[in-house]
Amino acid sequence: MIKYSNTVERTMFYGAKPIIFERAKVLRENPTIAEIALWNILKKNQMLGLRFKQQHPINIFIADFYCHAIKLVIEVDGGIHDTEDNKDYDQNRTDELKNYGITVIRFSNEEVLKNSVDVKNIIEVECKKLLEI
Repeated sequence: MIKYSNTVERTMFYGAKPIIFERAKVLRENPTIAEIALWNILKKNQMLGLRFKQQHPINIFIADFYCHAIKLVIEVDGGIHDTEDNKDYDQNRTDELKNYGITVIRFSNEEVLKNSVDVKNIIEVECKKLLEI
């Protein structure tokens, strides 16, 4: 595991423990088709020059995609997120991330795969808003 200074860990990873980094690595090595499609939009600073990270540890959570410069999390949700229990969990998770000043936007796998242009435009609008362009 990469060792980070306390300052970087506190500001970028919000105190995530080593087990969260290990789980994030496993998730990065096994992305869903929708995550791959969205990564192709976000990687290599393609979105307004912003750097997004895949499967990024934030405290006890792992964000599908995270841009620290504007504190934006993008989640890609499969069908399992449609259950009431998971909807409640996702809302609580979003609320917890908001406590860190992080904005969360969510897309379904289907949205990413069938409407990638719309998804890209929504992300770009949110990024511009957070950049205050």
